[in-house]
Amino acid sequence: MKALLAPSGFRLSERCSRLQPSAIREILKTTVSPEIISFAGGLPAPELFPVEDLGRAAREVLAEDGPGALQYGPTEGYEPLRHWVSEHLGSTVGLRVPAEQVLIVNGSQQGLDLAARVLLDPGDTVLVENPAYLGALQVFASYEANIVGVPCDEGGVRPAELRRLLENLRTPPKLLYLVPQFQNPTGASLTADRRSQVAALAAEFGVPLLEDDPYGRLRYSGAAQPALATLAGPDGWLYLGTASKILAPGLRVAWLVASDRAIHDRLVSAKQAADLHTSAFTQRLVWRYVRQPGALGTHVETLCGAYRRRRDAMLDSLFRHLPEGCRWTRPEGGLFLWVELPAAVDTGELFQAALREKVAFVPGEPFWVGEPRRNTLRLNFSNADEERIEAGIRRLGTVVGCALAR
Repeated sequence: MKALLAPSGFRLSERCSRLQPSAIREILKTTVSPEIISFAGGLPAPELFPVEDLGRAAREVLAEDGPGALQYGPTEGYEPLRHWVSEHLGSTVGLRVPAEQVLIVNGSQQGLDLAARVLLDPGDTVLVENPAYLGALQVFASYEANIVGVPCDEGGVRPAELRRLLENLRTPPKLLYLVPQFQNPTGASLTADRRSQVAALAAEFGVPLLEDDPYGRLRYSGAAQPALATLAGPDGWLYLGTASKILAPGLRVAWLVASDRAIHDRLVSAKQAADLHTSAFTQRLVWRYVRQPGALGTHVETLCGAYRRRRDAMLDSLFRHLPEGCRWTRPEGGLFLWVELPAAVDTGELFQAALREKVAFVPGEPFWVGEPRRNTLRLNFSNADEERIEAGIRRLGTVVGCALAR
């Protein structure tokens, strides 16, 4: 293959041609003005970060274990934190795994990258929800995977469509990647009966499951669900969780759990090559915070109360301000909802008009695998209070109405 030549004279790898900037990150650059009400980024509410409590925990870490916090550490992660993750998963999502199979990673995004690095060869097929989390699509594309989208609705992946794909693909998929709770971008959750069907299909066709669960603790209505991995049997799954949405994303602390030790060891080797280990300081900081009795539970209750009000405010505003013919999801948790406009509207073009009215969203196109539905868009409700949500959706309704009137 002919190497790509950069203007500087560097000879770029063929893989580099697959690396594209995140459409969302590029959009965020245009929404930094405080005048713009942005529903674009998947951002937790910064005013709800437990800054004082984390500051106190940081001082305690440095006072009691400063040299350890500032030194290199084991690739697998800080052992007390790994034990906490093991206990936390058992008590919250019913996933019972030994701490020895927990790998602390530098955010869920690194967990996705490590899983892809260990499991995927160029041309391997990965099944994903359609539409899918953009960050996962970027990772899988960077490893030259063949990404195949599974049709979804408000109940998540449609098992009949998943079976059809599994029966008709020429080679078995290497991985089934799912965000079964409050999916990004749609906010949809896999229903209880579909969870059983999807897990059974993965087992029947021998497809390993990669479950990404960044939003599971952020439930505002409906019944809690166990991890999909609990239905997948003792082998053939990976589970990703994170502190980003329940504490703060700047900590960059997440966990990747493997169903068996052999895969865990491969993931550890891949992380050693990537960055040696996750920050020893932030790992201790998270552990110091979560070990306080009731601290995390109380904080998550605060988050859920605030985000529930913001979700409800956005749903109410959409009902009052968007024209007839528009539809949207009604998520039971998470940070996002998904809007489908009349077919004539291209949300990529609509975005520029929305910016002129000082409101921003993410056009749906980059989330789709294959042919995109350009009349879709994603809205984030966690990073704006109810007053700004009302004002922003009113502006969006005006923009959509003008587009339909043309």
